[in-house]
Amino acid sequence: MLIIGIDISKSKLHSALLIDPQKPKVRSKAVANNPTGFRALREWACRQFKSQARELHFVMEATGVYHEAAALFLHDAGCKVSVVNPLQVKRFAESRGTRTKTDKHDPVILALYGQERQPAAWVPPSAEVRELKALLARLAAIETDIRRELNRREKAEVASAPAEVLTSLDNALAFLNKEKARLTRKINGHLDQHPHLREERDILATVPGIGEKLSLYFVSLFHLKTFCKASQAAAFLGLVPVEHHSGTSVSKRPRLSKAGDARFRATLYMPAIVATKCNPDVRALYQRLLAAGKSKMAAIGAAMRKLVHIAFGVFKNHTPYRPQNA
Repeated sequence: MLIIGIDISKSKLHSALLIDPQKPKVRSKAVANNPTGFRALREWACRQFKSQARELHFVMEATGVYHEAAALFLHDAGCKVSVVNPLQVKRFAESRGTRTKTDKHDPVILALYGQERQPAAWVPPSAEVRELKALLARLAAIETDIRRELNRREKAEVASAPAEVLTSLDNALAFLNKEKARLTRKINGHLDQHPHLREERDILATVPGIGEKLSLYFVSLFHLKTFCKASQAAAFLGLVPVEHHSGTSVSKRPRLSKAGDARFRATLYMPAIVATKCNPDVRALYQRLLAAGKSKMAAIGAAMRKLVHIAFGVFKNHTPYRPQNA
């Protein structure tokens, strides 16, 4: 199978087809980051050794949203696609003593990473899950804007701002609240069109501490990412503790890795606090850690991790929540 590394930017795809990993020797190609460019890249790769699409393995980093269209196109064309963690690729480059970072060099590193590590094939989520993700992301952005405008209005009142300023802020808030309501209706309509998503949300909402909003985020997460076990989901969200001990002189307090989606962790924070009071399993863990002398923040981090574990179990088994510590 031919390995092609792709370095992705907003407007360009810089690729390197690996010929000899020892030298390393590659053939390079740059195309636009649009459907025409994707097609040209696939055809170019097939021509190199008269290969079929199924014999091509494209390796790219997860770069926000800019990689998604290319990954989906190449997958649908019959190619194997791997979407890898940028931090892991960076550490791989450092292990080879490489510090150069250019559009020409980065795809070579990705091709070498694919050759050595053989990353798993990326499986695209269904169209309805992709739409749900986009709607949730937009709703979260609107809610963030509402909080910002409310803070601005509070400060404007304290500063005795002119009436025109307050009117402008009120108009902005009215528009944002109207848009929030519209998006909420759109999400509910989307769930009506896809009953299996609504059913999964309702099952997740049986977990004390997980409301309708957080349950939708979990539905999106568990469909977008393939986790074999709950600990992988917690690690993806940056909720696993990282210890730092060496000999007798280095001993730092464990902390969360925070390697995943910071916005998801922020969304999970308050539900985890609520769960320490109303969820029997989370409450038992939280109280046990406090009794053992752990700090409140460490115990809340563990509560967040426990909530992810419970959500994963409920989602995977497709059964309502049943407490173990009733």
